Amino acid sequence: MLNNLPVLTVFTPAYNRAHTLGRTYESLKNQSCKDFIWLIVDDGSSDNTAELVKQWRNDDAGFDIQYIYKENGGMHTAHNTAYENIKTELNVCIDSDDCMPFDAVESILKKWDEVKDKGYAGIIGLDDNMNTGEIIGTGFPSGLAETTLCGFYSSGGKGDKKLVYRTDVVNNYPPYPVFAGEKYVALAYKYRLIDQHYKLAVLDKVLCNVEYQDNGSSATMFKQYLKYPKGFAFWRKTCMQYPESKKRLIVDNIHYVSSCIIAKDKGMVKNSPNKLLTVFCVPFGILLTYYIKYKAKN
Repeated sequence: MLNNLPVLTVFTPAYNRAHTLGRTYESLKNQSCKDFIWLIVDDGSSDNTAELVKQWRNDDAGFDIQYIYKENGGMHTAHNTAYENIKTELNVCIDSDDCMPFDAVESILKKWDEVKDKGYAGIIGLDDNMNTGEIIGTGFPSGLAETTLCGFYSSGGKGDKKLVYRTDVVNNYPPYPVFAGEKYVALAYKYRLIDQHYKLAVLDKVLCNVEYQDNGSSATMFKQYLKYPKGFAFWRKTCMQYPESKKRLIVDNIHYVSSCIIAKDKGMVKNSPNKLLTVFCVPFGILLTYYIKYKAKN
C-alpha cells in the first residue's frame, strides 16, 4: 500500500462552504495528473458539506478522497488536523473557494522531481484571480530559482503565494497553538519558522486560482483583531523574534502592543522579545487600538 502512495496531498479546510467547494472538486477532477490525495478537513460545518463529499467519494474521480470532520476551531486548527493525517511526501492547501489550473498537480510533481534532492522545504508558486487571470500581488523576479517566503516579501514581493511543503518539514515544527475562546492564529507562523532553516524552490507558474469571499478572513480583519487578540499577539511576538526587516519589527511591535491591550494582557512587556522597543511603541499601540475599534465598528 505504501508503495502506491501518491507524492502529493491536496488538503482543503472547509467551514460552511458547500456552495463553493464543488468548483474546487471540479478543478481537481480536471487535473491532467491524478496522482494525488484530496483531504477535506471539515471544520464543524453545519451545511451539507458532508453529504456532498459522500457523493463525490462514490464518483470515479480518479483520485482518493479523504474526509475528516472536527469541531469548529478555526483555520489553523484545521491545518493542524491535516498535518497530523497527511502521509504523502508533499502537501498543498487549496482553500474551499479556490481552484487549481488543470496542469497544477503535474507541474508540482515535475518540479519536485527536479529539485527534491537539493534540500528544499518545498515549492513556492503563484496565485491568480480566477475572475480576471491577474497574478495576486507581484510575480517572481526573472531568474529567481530559490527563496524563503520572508525573503520574497522583504525584497519587495507582494500578495499571497501558493506553498507546497514537505510533510516531514512541516511536522518538524510545533503545531499552531490554540487559545481558549479564540479561533485564529496566522498560518504564516509555521512558515516563518521554516524560513529560518530552509529555502523554497521557485516555480514561476500559477498553481491556484483564488477568489476572496466577502465573509472571508481578509475581508473581516479589523473585527478579527478584536475577537482573537491572543492569537494575533502570539503571531506578532513570533515576527519580533524573527524580524522581516527593521521597519517591520517596529510595525509588528506596535501591533503586538495593541493586541495585548485588547487581550488585557498585563505581561505585555515582560513577555516581549524586545522589551525596550515595546515600551517605546506603547503610545502608538494605544492609537492603533482606537483605530481598530473604529474600523471594526464602521
